[in-house]
Amino acid sequence: MKLETYDPLVERIAWQTRRHFLQQASGGLGAVALASLLAEQSQGQESRIQQLAEPGTQSTAIPPLAPKSPHFQAKAKQVIYILCTGSPPHLDLFDYKPKLVQLSGQDCPDSFLKGKRFAFTAGVPKLLGTPRTFSQHGPSGTWMSDAVPNFHSVADEICMIKSMYTDQFNHAPAELLLYTGSPRSGRPCLGSWVTYGLGSENENLPGFVVLISSGVQPNGGKSSFGSGFLPSVFQGIQCRSQGDPVLYVSDPPGMSRELRRLTLDAIGQLNQQQAAAMGHPETATRIAQYELAFRMQMSVPEVMDISRESASVLEQYGAKPGESSLANNCLLARRLIQQGVRYVQLFDWGWDFHGTGPNEDIRDGLTKKCATMDKPIAALIKDLRQQGLLDQTLIVWGGEFGRTPFREGRTAEGSILGRDHYPDCYCVFMAGGGVKAGMTYGETDELGFSVAEHPVHVHDLQATILHQLGFDHSRLTYRFQGRDYRLTDVHGKVVHDVLA
Repeated sequence: MKLETYDPLVERIAWQTRRHFLQQASGGLGAVALASLLAEQSQGQESRIQQLAEPGTQSTAIPPLAPKSPHFQAKAKQVIYILCTGSPPHLDLFDYKPKLVQLSGQDCPDSFLKGKRFAFTAGVPKLLGTPRTFSQHGPSGTWMSDAVPNFHSVADEICMIKSMYTDQFNHAPAELLLYTGSPRSGRPCLGSWVTYGLGSENENLPGFVVLISSGVQPNGGKSSFGSGFLPSVFQGIQCRSQGDPVLYVSDPPGMSRELRRLTLDAIGQLNQQQAAAMGHPETATRIAQYELAFRMQMSVPEVMDISRESASVLEQYGAKPGESSLANNCLLARRLIQQGVRYVQLFDWGWDFHGTGPNEDIRDGLTKKCATMDKPIAALIKDLRQQGLLDQTLIVWGGEFGRTPFREGRTAEGSILGRDHYPDCYCVFMAGGGVKAGMTYGETDELGFSVAEHPVHVHDLQATILHQLGFDHSRLTYRFQGRDYRLTDVHGKVVHDVLA
């Protein structure tokens, strides 16, 4: 197409599909269908319609991350979700089974194995009682082992759910189900749904920040913090505690901040012209992301600098400036929450306790790994309480599934004790954000093979988190490929019993 004959309206019509035409038609059957669709539009859909200014004006769009109102009054405003990637052995941390200890070493009853598949175990495995020492803490007598001594001091702040279960027994599908509502990639994650529905309270920082420790990406890859089919402005932004906090945000050598501003203004005008001609929501997203990145050049280095904290606070968390650790990330999570970041996701690798090496032994290996985890998380809970932020911040801790009550098949004959993957029951705890403190909810059977009381599916956990943020999970939807999608798909119920 020659430049002198180029007509953006003609090009736009040429690229339209039949579905696009029907959605945008102003008369006939298109209008009838459109009216029906609009009548069912859910909370948050307004963010898809960007009200762009004329090219060359200062205001480019209503910011996609501008604060929005939920469906009803929320108990929590922000979320910190800590995933121990690989799934910690809950039977050696929180779910004490004296009967399992008594029968340890005996063949697993066939009735518990019939019809089930396991990741690395076949035949008849041996029952494995915990080698840890358990005691009760807090007003409800929450059981905790000696592997997590720092959690003992915050038992009165924690709501322990011992009856979680999932549908998946391999890491990546289970993690994706937990965060996106589907075991396959392509769906928006929990943090993206939250920022899509609520926006952010700080225009100079991302609404959704991801912090990763132990040097390994999540099992689900970037899909575990991706926006799926939501506009990409709602995806998680990974920050680092070493080097540049965010890759590629810093100006290249030789470019001043003034020159960067002029460059972004020119790019912004071109994007505005495209947005006015094509009306694609990703163009508005691109404008917003460029502007956010420019502001982040000043705001992110400051909020990510934990050396600004006092020596006593660093000691409380076990944090060391310049290092990459869960301790540093817990402290960074508190700093981000203070600055109004809506959702902070922490991934910590190294919790896959199969027993294939000394670091995966549920005795010394678990003690060493927990020493990097329970101190900073306990410090985070106490710090948020002291700062007056715990009531508005929902903290969630857990893995993607549980571990078996028997020895893992590959290591069953060795001296190292480990457990296989297990989807049928595991533990998650929450703190702050309007949940009942000092409570234990749900139970498993006496050997830890199945949920015996108050089952909580991962979709129920998702629905409960959204409820605390002020959302009816069945109404927080986004239309994609002709249907309204939601985080919980067609499932999920709020666990009201754990809510204050």
